[in-house]
Amino acid sequence: MTDNTENLVLEHLKAIRNELRDFRNRFDDEMDDIKTRISGLETAMISVKREVNYGDEVDARQQVSLDRILKRLDRLERRLELTS
Repeated sequence: MTDNTENLVLEHLKAIRNELRDFRNRFDDEMDDIKTRISGLETAMISVKREVNYGDEVDARQQVSLDRILKRLDRLERRLELTS
């Protein structure tokens, strides 16, 4: 009876170990997939940040140009005495 109980316990332990090994392999595969996807997201975020920075740079340049145009327009109006 004791041998049968020991064998049964050993069989259960082996089955548990095999299931844990299979789970570990699936877990590792899923973690690799998650890491790859996160890396892709990080790359995409860097690209978005570059685009935002470029947009800010363009906005700043346009504002400088607009300020210059407004100054010139103001000078022209004063020369032509169009301002009130």
